[in-house]
Amino acid sequence: MTVLEAAERRWSVREYANRPVEDEKLERILRAGWLAPTASNEQRTKIIAVTDPELRQRLVDACEDQEFVGQAPVVLVTCADQDRTMICGQSARTMDCAIAMSFMRLQAIEEGLQGCWLGWFHSEQVREILNIPPEYVVVAVTPIGYPAYPGERSEKKPMEDVVVYNRM
Repeated sequence: MTVLEAAERRWSVREYANRPVEDEKLERILRAGWLAPTASNEQRTKIIAVTDPELRQRLVDACEDQEFVGQAPVVLVTCADQDRTMICGQSARTMDCAIAMSFMRLQAIEEGLQGCWLGWFHSEQVREILNIPPEYVVVAVTPIGYPAYPGERSEKKPMEDVVVYNRM
């Protein structure tokens, strides 16, 4: 599978099959996140793979009662410390974590898994549940697993409505 094929096969899953993620698949997913580039190669990103059922269930509350968070066999959390604003005005750590999560999501698709990148979570609650030190910013929470049913990606705008060359 190519990267483009993985991107084309991605869809947001909110219902997971009662099937664990094999250790070797999870290891490859985590490796993809570890290999992701970081600002100035500072490598401040931490990736937490939450496989403990009790912790996953506690994360449901931190994610506004989205039950599928506890249903997924793995919840990936990215966070980073020593944040800094880059000259472009963006947070280096937010960007680093987003890149790592993107790499992991694409590898998950390669492994036959899907997920749902969440923006609807309380970072302080996630921090407390997972014992994340206060100097870390929690950027992304993404449950992953085998979909309970076949799905398809949401309709996208035409590419020409999104992509421009040279100038807007």
